Amino acid sequence: MGGLSLWHWLVVGIVVLLLFGKGRFSDMMGDVAKGIKSFKKGMTEEEEPTVQAPPARLQTQAPIDPNPDRDLQPMKDDRPHS
Repeated sequence: MGGLSLWHWLVVGIVVLLLFGKGRFSDMMGDVAKGIKSFKKGMTEEEEPTVQAPPARLQTQAPIDPNPDRDLQPMKDDRPHS
């Protein structure tokens, strides 16, 4: 009752081949191989450095006028005082 013998593995292999079929199993292995090759290729390729423009400095921008209307006065408080 310990481990699996050669006969057990043969039965498992036959069942797998019957379920998936010879062509489907080889197609799956081919897809796995393509995935591994693609992964290795992606790992060996160096990523191209992206060149970004430096951010604009505040000195090059026009100053913001906080109050464009010079005649603007604060609102008067018209709440009743108690």
